[in-house]
Amino acid sequence: MFFKPASISIKDIASACGASIVNSDGNDCELINGASPIETATNGQISFIDNPKYLKHLENTKASAVFCAEKHVDQLPKAVVGLVHATPYKAYGQSITLLYPTAMRPQPILGEAGVSSKAILGADVKLEDNVTIEAGAVIGARAAIGEGAVILAGAVIGSDVQIGRNTTVGANATIVNAYIGDDVIIHNGVQIGQDGFGFAMGAGGHHKVPQIGRVIIQDKVEIGANSTVDRGANRDTIIGEGSKIDNLVQIGHNATIGRHCVIVGLAGISGSATLGDYVVVAGQAGIVGHTTIGDGAQVGGGSGVHGDVAPGEKVMGYPAIAASKWMREAAKIMLADKRDRKNKKKG
Repeated sequence: MFFKPASISIKDIASACGASIVNSDGNDCELINGASPIETATNGQISFIDNPKYLKHLENTKASAVFCAEKHVDQLPKAVVGLVHATPYKAYGQSITLLYPTAMRPQPILGEAGVSSKAILGADVKLEDNVTIEAGAVIGARAAIGEGAVILAGAVIGSDVQIGRNTTVGANATIVNAYIGDDVIIHNGVQIGQDGFGFAMGAGGHHKVPQIGRVIIQDKVEIGANSTVDRGANRDTIIGEGSKIDNLVQIGHNATIGRHCVIVGLAGISGSATLGDYVVVAGQAGIVGHTTIGDGAQVGGGSGVHGDVAPGEKVMGYPAIAASKWMREAAKIMLADKRDRKNKKKG
């Protein structure tokens, strides 16, 4: 098993997650030592029910405890302790954090704390207390790494880069020309601070324009494996506090990502685009440069955004339009296609 779970009583889990215990019949002191989906959970494991699609599995589940909404309590088997919560999935996620704390972020590959003798540190590197730097990592001159930070094997931290406290940098990640905040998670293979795609194009060839900005990543950001964040061309590329970026995402130079945004895999944010706070960009969507996506807006998967999107608006399609309009037009096309097929059969 890759992640060894802790053993925690149902009662303690409920208390930590803010859930009310029902249907316990004195079993709330039972120890939980694992988590699993509702249909496969076994004795000693915890699960949850949130999506009505899975209600059919609730009456036969073998889980010891299940997070659920008040309305589903009556459907719990007698032997299953109910943990009632307004948002069962969120509470379940909190319980997994307790049971599998090492699954929260990349862990040291060699399982050793401290600075490895096989790491390479440049001149005047500043390290706060309890920093872990694994073998093969390279730390450039004058870099500063905050207390509790973990730099995994093969990672490269460039000269003058600052890494915040309790931040984890995954294996083979590269960070140059950047300031990284506290409690940031940077997964394996992420590339931050390389020069952006900047050329003065014209007849006879394209002149490369030096990219002289930085990348600023604020606190509690998470960046998934093999994603890239270009440094600014003439100002900084900024990732706002609490934003979550999936694997294989490209963020171009001078882009500004607001606070608590969600950007899903294979999405691309072009240079100088601006995302407000709490924006959601679904998988494989593309945002054209110099556009503004307002606070709370949502961009559907595979969409191409070529203009500004108002705060709170939902858009889909290529080119992206209001999601409601796109769905109506897609329905019309499908109906027309169905009629054509029917007419061809008649003919």
